[in-house]
Amino acid sequence: MIDAVLAERTSTVYRAFGLSVASRIPLPELPLYDGAKPGIAAAAPDTANSGIRKAGLAAAEADVVIDTADPAPLLAELEVSGSNFSRTRGGSRFLFLIPETAVYCIDQGRSIAVAPLPGADPEKVRVYLLGTCFGALLLMRGLLPLHGSAVVIGGKAYAFAGESGAGKSTLAAALVGTGHRLVSDDVVAIATGPYGIPVVMPAYPQQKLWRESLDGLGFRDAPYRTIYRETEKFAVPVADGFKADPVPLAGVFELKRSDGEPLGVRSLSALDGLRVMLEHTYRHALIPRLGLAEWHFNTAAAIASRIFVGRLSRPPVGFTARELAETIIRFDKEGALGQ
Repeated sequence: MIDAVLAERTSTVYRAFGLSVASRIPLPELPLYDGAKPGIAAAAPDTANSGIRKAGLAAAEADVVIDTADPAPLLAELEVSGSNFSRTRGGSRFLFLIPETAVYCIDQGRSIAVAPLPGADPEKVRVYLLGTCFGALLLMRGLLPLHGSAVVIGGKAYAFAGESGAGKSTLAAALVGTGHRLVSDDVVAIATGPYGIPVVMPAYPQQKLWRESLDGLGFRDAPYRTIYRETEKFAVPVADGFKADPVPLAGVFELKRSDGEPLGVRSLSALDGLRVMLEHTYRHALIPRLGLAEWHFNTAAAIASRIFVGRLSRPPVGFTARELAETIIRFDKEGALGQ
């Protein structure tokens, strides 16, 4: 019954994080695949597919294939492993269970099987597919996903990381409102470009904003739909303000509420910069379960050594997104303020 609600008869091919994604599960947040050559993320070892046609991409040719599955064998596989989060088949396969929702299985970083449980809400199944499941997929494919938002300023990407509720998406929305383009919201996928330069792979043209943020940005009466079970958090399309191409990463700002520091930017030490990259990796609790602890440390250290990592302080109360946006724009024009 859930399969009929959740899945289509044929796959639709989308584009996200530099990957072509063929999915039988509708993913309206993602832009359709446009025939463009796969980006850096799709050209990783053993995943390159330079023969993809400009039109009529078949599901089997996509970088990632998503389909529904029967939960029974996957649940049995998890039971044998003794955990709700487990690697199997020599580490090439990762399964996890979200109770009352679905079992998700990522195989070799190339396919995702989604097995909804009886009575599961299809919308909730999709939320975890685009969230935790894609986070694990990116890690398995060698991309570092930061929990944050990224915007293009002066031809470079700046990412804003921080705890939930720090104001990352709100700051990005304020910058988009001044004419800058969004690259990613919630998950910032960082790949290694030519000569080791970190590159942000574009996610999809949508932000998630709380009601308070919408009000502060002047979107009080906009007819946005709510995110599943978060009645005060909304999905905000950013079609005209989205950057669909990979962008070199110039800096990461840790957004912090602070009583003791004025609103502004200060640079962090190399050690503290590494901490930011490690601590704010999206779904970082999955990393040891995926057997990627050493890779995670080395990758985070390499990225941090090539970019500016700083702290962006804001008052603990009040709506300061526009002031923070102006601070970031000045930073790009004038250099590292407040060092």
